[in-house]
Amino acid sequence: MTIADKPPGQRIWDISPLVSPQSPIFPGDEPYALRWTARLSPACPVNLSALTMSPHVGAHADAPLHYAADGASAAEVDLDAYLGPCRVIHALGCGPLIQIEHLQHAVGAGLPARVLVRCNEKAKEVWDPDFSAYAPATVAWLAAQGVRLIGLDTPSVDPADSKSLDSHQQLRTLDLRVLENLVLDDVPEGDYELIALPLKLAGACASPVRAVLRKL
Repeated sequence: MTIADKPPGQRIWDISPLVSPQSPIFPGDEPYALRWTARLSPACPVNLSALTMSPHVGAHADAPLHYAADGASAAEVDLDAYLGPCRVIHALGCGPLIQIEHLQHAVGAGLPARVLVRCNEKAKEVWDPDFSAYAPATVAWLAAQGVRLIGLDTPSVDPADSKSLDSHQQLRTLDLRVLENLVLDDVPEGDYELIALPLKLAGACASPVRAVLRKL
């Protein structure tokens, strides 16, 4: 059965970009690379590969360790925030920062514990430092609504040239979790189930995720 054949209630939206050597990354970060350590042959029954990459390539969950010296690593975070009811909100044309007013139209009677914001008309396939990020006040406002995880379809919750990482520091202060580099191009505004579990990577500052949405 293909996605097109599934009843609407069963559809899965894959909101993770392809990870490849061409994946856009922050300048200086480690790109994705794959090498073969064994290949199928009369003397070998399997193909085996080895990967090198930053855990921030593609769709990923920042661990608190990324922005706090004493923060939890990817292996230590609670998983509850990465699984459950979620609202996708469109903020197309929001400019450099996602402000509270860009989200208020989708609040309704309240927000679920997870909010993902679409800023891009189309996912970027090359590095572009002029991406939309969260205003720190918006992060605080979402936390005040009971939100425990925020996400977006750009590389970071802070602008590319930020040195103070004010929105990341709001995540630390308010104990929120975050997903970055999502692909929300084809996802209508509305409520879904989010599944985006980080890997149990010892000591890692982030983890890749295969993020998906299912319609509630």
